[in-house]
Amino acid sequence: MFRITFSNPVSVHFIGIGGISMSALAELLHKQGFSVSGSDLKETPLTKHLESLGITVSYTQQASNITEECSVVIYTAAVHADNPEMVRAAELSLPILERKDLLGQIMQQYRHVAGVAGSHGKTSTTSMLSLMLMEGELDPTILVGGVLDGIGGNLRMGSDNYLVAEACEYCNSFLSFYPTDAIILNIEAEHLDFFKDLEDIRHSFRRYTEILPESGTLVINGDIERLSELTNGLPAKVLTYGLCKTPEQCASYDYAATDCSFDANGFGSYDLYEKGQLLGRISLRVIGMHNISNSMAAAALAFSYGVSFDAVAAALLKYTGTHRRFEYKGTVNGVRVYDDYAHHPSEISATLSAARACVSGTQKLWCVFQPHTFSRTKAFLPEFAKSLALADTVVLADIYSASREKDPGDISSGNIAELLKEKGKEVYYFHSFDEIEKFLSTHCAPNDLLITMGAGDIVSVAESFVSA
Repeated sequence: MFRITFSNPVSVHFIGIGGISMSALAELLHKQGFSVSGSDLKETPLTKHLESLGITVSYTQQASNITEECSVVIYTAAVHADNPEMVRAAELSLPILERKDLLGQIMQQYRHVAGVAGSHGKTSTTSMLSLMLMEGELDPTILVGGVLDGIGGNLRMGSDNYLVAEACEYCNSFLSFYPTDAIILNIEAEHLDFFKDLEDIRHSFRRYTEILPESGTLVINGDIERLSELTNGLPAKVLTYGLCKTPEQCASYDYAATDCSFDANGFGSYDLYEKGQLLGRISLRVIGMHNISNSMAAAALAFSYGVSFDAVAAALLKYTGTHRRFEYKGTVNGVRVYDDYAHHPSEISATLSAARACVSGTQKLWCVFQPHTFSRTKAFLPEFAKSLALADTVVLADIYSASREKDPGDISSGNIAELLKEKGKEVYYFHSFDEIEKFLSTHCAPNDLLITMGAGDIVSVAESFVSA
């Protein structure tokens, strides 16, 4: 396998350079002195940023983008072997690396590498941990799967001492990584277009924990079922965290939160305990119990790096979320508009439960949901209906058509609508964004809260609604 090292910059071409992860990796290599080019199918703020740095981006994927001067080609799992650039790279016998292998090799260039894993919450937790290390003056390099205002994008170039990155389990990507320390937030049935079942997923997470060295630290949610199967016999130090109803229960975790409360904005606060001893009160500027849990996980690893409680608390006050994570888009005619990346039933439940705290009286909570992948929609159909029922009114868009799957013809958003109607919920299903926007403009009332939700392009509905 071709090896990337910072001491030997070469010419690198990225197929799909506009992706949130690929764009950060491309920028990182560019700033390390590599000659970087790439291609994507459309111009976005991320590709425009890369171009502003002097990186050449082509908006057509064609064989001529690959030349003999190229040292290595990087691609993602979404790029197929018949892609013209992949075909040309093979004709020229050029080395080809998948994104996960490149990230794994980059990790080997750093002394401390924090890999944040879990079925949900990776981007938020990575962002929180990153700000904590910055507040603790550890000068981390940061790769985050979202746009974080605190670093002005999805990449921060720091020293080679600390690297913070997300570790995604899809296609077992994280098994190609080299973390020295890790966080595991949760393990649920997800990505069932790749994994066989939950046991298969748990097996991969166990293999991920076994990558950690003896000097490393694993921070893991203490409420994960059959936790010992994931942690027994590991050479690394294991720290657990969890939520408790009383201070007396806090000693059952290494780090615990109790006396949780939420203000009028839905922002949480809690008492943080370490091995049964109160450290102090933590206040957040993001919503929901899930973010209290995420912040504890980040704090536990930050403490292991020597970051003080005061620095952790200060960093969390600076964290107002990443883009597409309950992101406030604006208020139109009194309607508050948010957008969120949630695309799994657990994520939807967490976000809508938190949003519920922001509405009262006659105010309504609207959710405009775009399912992502046919296999996920089919596998979790009852769960989607149950989680979406937390909203007062649900508006459904078609399943994201640009996802990685072909339409099997036996599942649609209409199936979710049918189950919601059986639950007595007010639900509407439209096939175009224009129809959705027109409907919302005539039915949402002042003081209602509207949230667009999904991993596709549904965010454009929120942005169009606010700018209308």
